[in-house]
Amino acid sequence: MDLVLKGRGTDITEHDRRAAERRLSRVPRFDRRVERVEVEVILEHNPRVGAEASHRVEITCHTKRRQVRAHGAGPDVDSALDQAARRLERQLSTYRSKLRDRLTRRRRGVESPRTSPQGSSSSE
Repeated sequence: MDLVLKGRGTDITEHDRRAAERRLSRVPRFDRRVERVEVEVILEHNPRVGAEASHRVEITCHTKRRQVRAHGAGPDVDSALDQAARRLERQLSTYRSKLRDRLTRRRRGVESPRTSPQGSSSSE
């Protein structure tokens, strides 16, 4: 898994890099097909945003089949990164459980609600 960090309006420190690596090291546990994770740290200079959300973190996770995006905001980079990582893990966990449910239904031979039996037409 490649980890790419970008900074908009701010520099990425070594502390931020280590925190991102530590926090996002759990991502392959949810999906083994993760190829690249992009983390973008944005410093908001807008006074209307307020001090409680002056740092924004956007995480984009690239897999073979889809992209998953999550964002977080907080007064510092660490809290914004934690919030974004929690949201990303929740999305990946939901996607994984959907795939698992679909595979178990297929193995059991249960028909999906989209398909209907060919011989049972209720024309009587």
